[in-house]
Amino acid sequence: MEETKTPTRYLVCEVCGYHMPVPVHVRATIICDRCGSRNTRLNPKSTKLTAAFSFTALILYLPANFFPFMTLEIYGNKTTSTIWSGILQLSDTGYWPIAIIVFLASILIPLMKLLILFYLSATAKNNRRARFKTTLYHIVEAIGRWSMLDIFLLAVLVAIMKLGNLAEVRPESGSIMFLLVVIFTMLASAYFDPQMLWERESDD
Repeated sequence: MEETKTPTRYLVCEVCGYHMPVPVHVRATIICDRCGSRNTRLNPKSTKLTAAFSFTALILYLPANFFPFMTLEIYGNKTTSTIWSGILQLSDTGYWPIAIIVFLASILIPLMKLLILFYLSATAKNNRRARFKTTLYHIVEAIGRWSMLDIFLLAVLVAIMKLGNLAEVRPESGSIMFLLVVIFTMLASAYFDPQMLWERESDD
């Protein structure tokens, strides 16, 4: 009686590039035969964790952008603003480049990243359009480096406005919400395994 062969695939070592034959059903850490490095095959919970983290970040996204972000006090006059109202104020005063940067980094890019991650996690087990989904994953990786651009810009603005005892800047609930959005988005991206996009249902 002919024995049924276990279907295998090759996992490329992340350190030395060695192609290791691995059974398709293995979802564990593989030790490279050549350099001894630990390589993660596939995490069966990666899609569920990515979906949970991205959905949580989407829930926090609206209050992060429309709740009070910071309070600025100058000469006893307090001004509380949200991210959106700050963008409008910057555009009204002629600071269009800064307004565009804040809009892209605080509103558009995080929303795009979360929607793509949620879509990928929801459709990862479906092998259709794998190349298109891989392109979306590369887009997420490319725009991820700009996630903290608005935080850096805010730090620069606060440093400029912090004129001794003349001005005081205090973070509000919106800044906490936005920080949580950034954290959950980073977790969603970190737990997503792009190899799942190329796994065939017949192999499972």
